[in-house]
Amino acid sequence: MPFQLTSEEGSFLVKLARKAVKEFLETGEIPPVPSDTPSKFQETCGVFVTISSVMHGDKALRGCIGLPYPTVPLIRGVIGSAINSATQDPRFPRVSPGELDHLIFEVSVLTSPKLVEVKKPTDYPSKIRVGQDGLIVERGYSKGLLLPQVPVEWNWNEEEFLCQCCMKAGLTPDCWLLESTRIYTFSCIISQESSPNGKVTVKDMRTP
Repeated sequence: MPFQLTSEEGSFLVKLARKAVKEFLETGEIPPVPSDTPSKFQETCGVFVTISSVMHGDKALRGCIGLPYPTVPLIRGVIGSAINSATQDPRFPRVSPGELDHLIFEVSVLTSPKLVEVKKPTDYPSKIRVGQDGLIVERGYSKGLLLPQVPVEWNWNEEEFLCQCCMKAGLTPDCWLLESTRIYTFSCIISQESSPNGKVTVKDMRTP
């Protein structure tokens, strides 16, 4: 049976992500796994934690780091990814404790990435479902990932999504048209605060 999340379980993960960042910023220590963790969160899953700031009114990305592949138990992945998003994203300065009341936390639990197989690269757009699929682009040692909610937020079509993911990997936008480039898709379940410390909503991107 596919992995599912109830509203309560999604809220648990988001509150854990926020708590992990708060404790790490205050003590420098990675908090332990809570004793009341549901057993299903011991399953290995890919996970990303996205942190957004609403300090200046508009919502702005503040950090996003995670694990694309199911390599660690979900509960540990959430704790580690939350802390890394707040402190290790090279695009942003480290989150300060004073920012926490102006930050929105979002946890994306990923399905396992699957290689997209096509007869020719120009077929890739027809294999991608904007609003459901996330993308991973790999070419040599370069790799880029974009979550499925990103093209929806930016109103990209399939080709724009591919181009943007190539650029995320540090490649030219049209690199997806080269034979040796590998494209993977995945989907996710998103749990997100409506406001800092606010109500958590759960959205399953796997279904249209």
